[in-house]
Amino acid sequence: MSYFDTARQKQQALAKAGHAVILSIETSCDETAAAVVRDGREVLSNVVYTQIPLHRRFGGVVPELASRNHVDQIGVVVEQALSDAGRSLDSIDAIAVTCGPGLVGALLVGVSFAKGLALSHELPLVGTNHILGHIAANYLTFPDLEPPFTCLIASGGHSHIVRVAEYDRCELLGKTRDDAAGEAFDKVARVLGLPYPGGPELEKLAASGDPKAICFHSAFNEGDGFDMSFSGLKTAVINTLHTAEQKGEPVNRADVAASFQYAVNTILSDKAVRAANGTLALAGGVSANRNLRGMLQRKADRKGIRFCCPDFRYCTDNAAMIGSAGFYLLMRGHISDLDLNATPYLPIC
Repeated sequence: MSYFDTARQKQQALAKAGHAVILSIETSCDETAAAVVRDGREVLSNVVYTQIPLHRRFGGVVPELASRNHVDQIGVVVEQALSDAGRSLDSIDAIAVTCGPGLVGALLVGVSFAKGLALSHELPLVGTNHILGHIAANYLTFPDLEPPFTCLIASGGHSHIVRVAEYDRCELLGKTRDDAAGEAFDKVARVLGLPYPGGPELEKLAASGDPKAICFHSAFNEGDGFDMSFSGLKTAVINTLHTAEQKGEPVNRADVAASFQYAVNTILSDKAVRAANGTLALAGGVSANRNLRGMLQRKADRKGIRFCCPDFRYCTDNAAMIGSAGFYLLMRGHISDLDLNATPYLPIC
């Protein structure tokens, strides 16, 4: 019997029982992470090794360095996750791993490691979409949350509004036409002279600024559709700074940061709440932005919409969210063979 036939038999037995303990691995960018998750909702362990100090001196993620660092750390991180959970591989039911989207070299480290574990222990392998993982972070925080619901995904690489129809199926309602929200935050942080990662640093600076000091306007975002654009707002910030420099005028960097954050978060929150029906969730790295969380909560409350957002520990890249998403994929029969590959541009829907 082939590996896949054995894995399929185990998957079917697990789906029939409705229970599984999953070891999950996440290496899509600059965090090496592993977790053990029971039944998609209970986190037994969650270990994250961040590469931020490694990349900070370059002002952003260097893909080759990220890949090599994942190779160095993945074994240690997986062992720690199993130890923290009080588990051995013999008591694991399946392996879930991020297979995209992300940096191809970084993804390959996690996928290759997961395939080795799955083959050597004859465990079902679940290739998992990183964005489905971010959505699933809400299941770890809200045990009663189930599809269908609307979700705003905001991260360094993605800004999407989707209808989560099923645990394994989303319908795209709107997306960015250019920069993702997190990408725009990082780029504006850079021109303001803030260190990597820029988004959290910009949020800190914005806390002491006036969000109404400068009107950063984007006509595209005023339409009735759910698509978004942030490139124009980013350019407006750059032009504001350059104009002040040429005139020799002082610039209040905190006001610039606060006004830009207000403009981006207003667009995200207005469109997401308008798209929502019943329940609205927030996902992705930008979900850690307190200003955005507060804005969404207030607007959702006014419309009588339930608002959910992940616990802060599950906002940025982690493996617990992959374990949650992987569980529901496993229960629905989604397992991968050993030809599973990294897909850097894996679509959400």
